[in-house]
Amino acid sequence: MDYYFSFLILLLEAGGGAVLLLILYSIYKRYRLKNISNLPFLDEYEEVLMKTPHYKRLSQDEKERIQRSILLFVNTKEFIGVHLNVTTEMKLIIGFYACLLLLNINTQNCYDNLKTIIIYPNTIITKEIKSNGGVYTNEKFFLEGQSINDTVVISWHEAKKEAYHLHRNNVIIHEFAHEIDFMDGEIDGIPPLQKSKYASWAHTLQRNFKVLSEIAVKNREWGKYKLIGGYAATNEAEFFAVLTEIFFEKPDSLKKNFPDLYNELRDFYKIEFLR
Repeated sequence: MDYYFSFLILLLEAGGGAVLLLILYSIYKRYRLKNISNLPFLDEYEEVLMKTPHYKRLSQDEKERIQRSILLFVNTKEFIGVHLNVTTEMKLIIGFYACLLLLNINTQNCYDNLKTIIIYPNTIITKEIKSNGGVYTNEKFFLEGQSINDTVVISWHEAKKEAYHLHRNNVIIHEFAHEIDFMDGEIDGIPPLQKSKYASWAHTLQRNFKVLSEIAVKNREWGKYKLIGGYAATNEAEFFAVLTEIFFEKPDSLKKNFPDLYNELRDFYKIEFLR
């Protein structure tokens, strides 16, 4: 009897210790967030952001809100450089485009599940063994970025070039679109949506994804789908990420060619960059 009682006491003590640790961590987290909220957004930070085509088009209110979001982002994520030193510019630019996607979405989330951003100087070369009919090949893949669990990988050479000039692509936007897609627990091309918006979103994106996939298989008669491109036909998650890139980089072209897709993305992100 004494043995079981002693064992129970040990369990309670261990549980109490765990609860105490959780309480202390909660207090520390609130203290840290309060300190971050009091940090100034320096003039030299804004000088970096003003070089981007998107920041200068934000309203003053939007600028002030995104500044706070960026400070929270860069001070709560771990930035790791591979064969390079991580600079303030890198943190600001990655933080800006990550936070831009969430700027007007009703969420206090600053990518809570994201822990680490790994930055490479150039395009990342990876190898993968593929099987086709029993024939195995070792193929090389060139990656500008990747979103894996709680980590985002970015090639700075591409990211910097795309951040300061409007292109068809923006690797930072692309990878953080994947992070948003995963906020509901699945990477399936459907981000967290209000229930009333789900049916319209699913119908519009699925219909266009199906058409794109059929065109990509034939590799001809692309027509207006050339704007979206073949990579978006990989799966629904890539379709959503590519569309997000185009929505922010070439909104006029997207609205002209795919007004239905444009409207869905505008209603989700609650922002417009039409010229």
